[in-house]
Amino acid sequence: MAVDLQPQLLEILACPCPEHASLRPGLGEDAQADYLTCTSCGRGFPVRDGIPVLLLEEAVGGPAPVAAGEG
Repeated sequence: MAVDLQPQLLEILACPCPEHASLRPGLGEDAQADYLTCTSCGRGFPVRDGIPVLLLEEAVGGPAPVAAGEG
């Protein structure tokens, strides 16, 4: 099932990563996945019952997390 969000909502949603980039429907090559993917960092955020879960700890993919004391 594809993510079905109003275009106006998709325009204002942004990834919670520091770049705050825009999101696109789908995950990787699967445009029908119930995810929104960041156009900058590549993290995929689940959409559950039509509600985007924009929490970094819920995201899949993207850059490897930086360990405490590094970076």
